[in-house]
Amino acid sequence: MYRIGELAERFGISRSTLLYYDRIGLLSPSLRSGAGYRLYSVADLQRLDAIRSYRRAGLGVEDIRSILAFGDDASTALLQRRLREVGREINALQAQQRVLAGMLRVRGEDPPRTSVDKDMFVAMLRAAGMDDQAMGRLHAEFELREPQAHHAFLLSLGILENEALLIRRWSAGGDSEGETAARDRGSA
Repeated sequence: MYRIGELAERFGISRSTLLYYDRIGLLSPSLRSGAGYRLYSVADLQRLDAIRSYRRAGLGVEDIRSILAFGDDASTALLQRRLREVGREINALQAQQRVLAGMLRVRGEDPPRTSVDKDMFVAMLRAAGMDDQAMGRLHAEFELREPQAHHAFLLSLGILENEALLIRRWSAGGDSEGETAARDRGSA
């Protein structure tokens, strides 16, 4: 059994966080000592470890409470929702990054590269010896295995939505115009 101070130290969190979790019923100690000290079991440690993992993933207390109460049924939907939220946040931050880089270019500054854009990605693939056909196979495989991840990746390169959709259609083998369009734009 662990006392509250030992648990806090072990997980690198404050006692007040543990007291808060106890107060809201998220993590209550298994026992109380004769002197009234909170005592936590190994199962409590495992629960706290899960809570900390969910917090690092950005889930709120109520979502964590649902996951812990209802198990896998609730967790899958909540984790998928959070993943979509994070994707939207990343896209918004990347859009802000592109705007800021554009503002710096307008002022004659060369902004530092903080991400890989389409031109850099294509240049790296060509330097690695890939021709247009090999890049096409890469996209086709990406689209086959993880279509949503492929779409998100294309957008992360700064490719506009309509062009990303063309590349995906072409990658899936359904658009010969998309192949021409992608080749004309330097592939990706």
